[in-house]
Amino acid sequence: MRASGEQPVRGFAYVLTVLAVALPVAYGAVLAMLWFRQERLLFQPEVLAPDTVLSRAPDVHEAFVEVPGARLSVLELRVPEPKGVVFYLHGNAGSLRSWFVTTDFYRQANFDLVMMDYRGYGKSTGRIESEAQLNADARAVWARYAPRYRGRKVVFFGRSLGSGLAASLAAKEQPDLTLLVSPYRSMAALAAYHYPWVPSALLRYKLRTDQVLARIERPVLLLHGDKDQLIPVSHSHELAAGAPGARVVTIAGAGHVDLHEFEDYLREVRRVLDTL
Repeated sequence: MRASGEQPVRGFAYVLTVLAVALPVAYGAVLAMLWFRQERLLFQPEVLAPDTVLSRAPDVHEAFVEVPGARLSVLELRVPEPKGVVFYLHGNAGSLRSWFVTTDFYRQANFDLVMMDYRGYGKSTGRIESEAQLNADARAVWARYAPRYRGRKVVFFGRSLGSGLAASLAAKEQPDLTLLVSPYRSMAALAAYHYPWVPSALLRYKLRTDQVLARIERPVLLLHGDKDQLIPVSHSHELAAGAPGARVVTIAGAGHVDLHEFEDYLREVRRVLDTL
């Protein structure tokens, strides 16, 4: 005679067995997707037609820099007798069409502005394949323009994604000022904050700003909105704690994408440019 609860118990055991097999398989599939599709998750370019007009201003010049496997689109604002240049590495979304829009600010500050689109962004060809490639591209573009600014002030400016690239370049080139806006400690730290279930070893883009910042010998300014929910302001404070030459300015009420709209932000950027 069969016990009355035997069949339900066996049914429950079967469900547990299926879950024990299916859940690790599903988890592994998600991790595999994250490994192979990291570029699609990290980089969100706006792709532009080759004949797109990026600016009609007479003091803005368009150029291309050849790198292995790609041709990078660059815009340069040139003012008469500039005090120096701001080499700007932008965030992970959009293109020069949406980023190269604050030219009047730099005209008034009497600084030239050089900005590049990463591979696959805007009118740049190729595709991003590694962190080393990203850093090499930034170095190549800067090498193209650096000779023009010998004897003048040099500012490396990185925002969001670009902050890690700017810090890495600054550790090698030692500009007069490194300006990092909404920076992250590392991509691993940022991923752990948003996706704690993802192993850090899975990340192919480490972007260890925390490791390179201490090697920058000249002034570093970190600007961060205190309402930033994508990259918490704690990242800036933690970065500054490991780099004695770094200073943090928190912009009250600012988030991640609207930081540049705050007068306190604009005032601080203009102040540091004026004091160079």
